[in-house]
Amino acid sequence: MTGSSSAVSGQQTGSGIKRVLTRRDLIFFGLVILTPTAPYPVYGIIQQVSWGHAALSYLVAMVAMLFTAASYARMAVAYPSAGSTYTYVQQTIGPFIGFLAGWAMILDYFLIPLESVIYAAITAARLLPAIPYFAWVFLFTAAVTLVNVRGIRLMACANTAMMIVMTGCALLFIGFAVHNVAVRFGIAYIFSPRALVQSESLALQPLMLGAGIATLSYIGFDAISTLAEDTIDPRRDIGFSTIFVCVLQTLICVLTVYLASLVWSNYHSFPEAETAILDIGRRAGGAFLFALITFVLLVAGLASALTGQAGVSRLLFAMGRDRVIPASVFSYIHPRHGTPTRAIWVVSGLTLTGALFIRFQSAVELLNFGAFVGFILVNVSVIYHYFIRLHLRKGKYLLENLFVPLCGASVCCYVWMNLSDKAKVMGFLWLGIGGVYLCVLTRGFRRVPTKLEFER
Repeated sequence: MTGSSSAVSGQQTGSGIKRVLTRRDLIFFGLVILTPTAPYPVYGIIQQVSWGHAALSYLVAMVAMLFTAASYARMAVAYPSAGSTYTYVQQTIGPFIGFLAGWAMILDYFLIPLESVIYAAITAARLLPAIPYFAWVFLFTAAVTLVNVRGIRLMACANTAMMIVMTGCALLFIGFAVHNVAVRFGIAYIFSPRALVQSESLALQPLMLGAGIATLSYIGFDAISTLAEDTIDPRRDIGFSTIFVCVLQTLICVLTVYLASLVWSNYHSFPEAETAILDIGRRAGGAFLFALITFVLLVAGLASALTGQAGVSRLLFAMGRDRVIPASVFSYIHPRHGTPTRAIWVVSGLTLTGALFIRFQSAVELLNFGAFVGFILVNVSVIYHYFIRLHLRKGKYLLENLFVPLCGASVCCYVWMNLSDKAKVMGFLWLGIGGVYLCVLTRGFRRVPTKLEFER
């Protein structure tokens, strides 16, 4: 806990949301939504689409994410709002583009709890096949919803407990993997360059496709900024926590996939790409590690779903408060729990429905589309707000307000356009629906969306 923060703990914002979160809570929130075990569900997929370059894919993804994390940190100082990406773009570039940014991030944040519930249900069904998949979906969705409805403090306590479990598993996997490689090939093999680069199969397009999927392990760090109105000192803590979480996640992911590729080098022989990490765990640590990873994948799925649901409900709350979506539903705050309960229940219903009809890999690919739209626009917002509007252009400001966000936007654009064709088709379709919705509500873009009046 930060020492000076406790004096104001529990105070409310003007919106009715309680300010109770400290820097430590934000870091836990970010790490839990990303999870130290984030590479586990997607490792096999990334290794195959990148032609054996999962570790390098994560390093490429890291470049885009660090630049973008710095931009989120800059905008959180200017606008410490629950609206995050939506608010940053709305207040800088303009309300119409801001709406579309929020619309894209709705897709992103909605898919975080969705893909988490899907993967947790898949894992549980593999562990206990007698219980059908749909039953696991209902159970997991209900569990995360009830925790979120009860309040942000309960969610923070749950995050701490789950973080301890996931971190312990990640460290055990690393230890078993190192031991396995050392016994089979010798300790020097741990530093084999082939785990990072295989020159005979290295190609730009597969690498960028792998990087695009690898960003899934980073997506969610931006959700820290959606808790600005739950945070005691958002201007100080949001930016620091965002960058810290991004850096730490990079170290965890690269080390994990690097060692996994040493334990099982032939990625063509994975029994199933989506659960390849379970087979790698069995090879590295036998039945014990297989069972532990299976259990922790359930914990990680619940943790990511829990924090993802919190993030999307805050984004919907901010858009409802601005009345660009129905305020009577999405801007409602429960008087006792201090949470946007109606928004949470809407997200819960969509998660439950989507998990029954959408495949895990499709959710992963589409999730990245919405995230990168938001990332690109936040980077542009930094340039517009600080460099153009405030004229902060000299010395270090040239680096902070132009070079860093420009690099972030450029790398994000490149990775974004190298996503799969299916993801781009579905993503642009979602943006098109948002554009039509905005056109109708603003009467052909003749009214500013934040001025719209909805019936309460």
